[in-house]
Amino acid sequence: MKIAITGASGLIGSALAHSLETDGHQVLRLVRREPQEPGEVRWNPGGDVDTAALEGVGAVVHLAGAGIGDRRWNEEYKRRIRDSRVAGTRTIATALAGLNDRPAVLVCGSAVGYYGDTGDREAGEDAPQGEGFLARLVADWEAAARPAADAGIRLVLPRTGVVLSRRGGVLGRLLPLFKLGLGGRLGGGRQWMSWISLADQVAALRFLIDGDLSGPVNLTAPQPVTNAEYTKALARAVGRPAPWVAPKLPLRLAMGGFADEALFVSQRVVPRRLTEAGFVFAHPELAGALQAELARR
Repeated sequence: MKIAITGASGLIGSALAHSLETDGHQVLRLVRREPQEPGEVRWNPGGDVDTAALEGVGAVVHLAGAGIGDRRWNEEYKRRIRDSRVAGTRTIATALAGLNDRPAVLVCGSAVGYYGDTGDREAGEDAPQGEGFLARLVADWEAAARPAADAGIRLVLPRTGVVLSRRGGVLGRLLPLFKLGLGGRLGGGRQWMSWISLADQVAALRFLIDGDLSGPVNLTAPQPVTNAEYTKALARAVGRPAPWVAPKLPLRLAMGGFADEALFVSQRVVPRRLTEAGFVFAHPELAGALQAELARR
């Protein structure tokens, strides 16, 4: 199958592209610069896509967007996050809707931020939209993909949790600190964390490409953990103590609203639709996921 990917140079996109190509699929990488290699297609998230190159693709996976936690949140960066996701999604969805030979499916990346703070309550796909910047962003981000669905393209919205990879994301940033014995929980550590291994993230995306699900699908492991449990598990995995506690105030000063909406928020999200559809997790529990990821070369 010919599959187009936006965000193919990112953590998830690069792993997905490698997995697909290893199995013989042809991957088109949408890039924002002039194409330099075969298989690259130029697009501008602000409103321009080389649609001729996308005619006849079987599937599109849209993962592009400014990093949620790459910088301190101020109003300017929040606008950048929003524009990169809402405008970019509208651009790709509208372009696909206008093709003569449309793809069968658009897998449009989304996030568990939709649910806001769930406290100790489990949140499946039928849980209501939460409050805050991320919840509003995700709602608008998903709505921006509607032109594709209106054109008859199966639209899947994978709401992804914290992806565990030693090469990036939360784990990639924390791992050096934990290896030095400088790890610790965030605040009281009672907030829930919904995570998924990178291997399961890629496998789940491929499951969504090949299957028949549409609409929101939570991409999180079936066993979310509290921050305190995550801290203990990671410390145990690297064989170092993690005695420290990161208080809220310094992190709020350093990271702005990101601290409250991503670090200290409690999100107990579960993958009900994915498991009901028959997806089998390679890493359903945290200790095994960390062990596998730390053993990866």
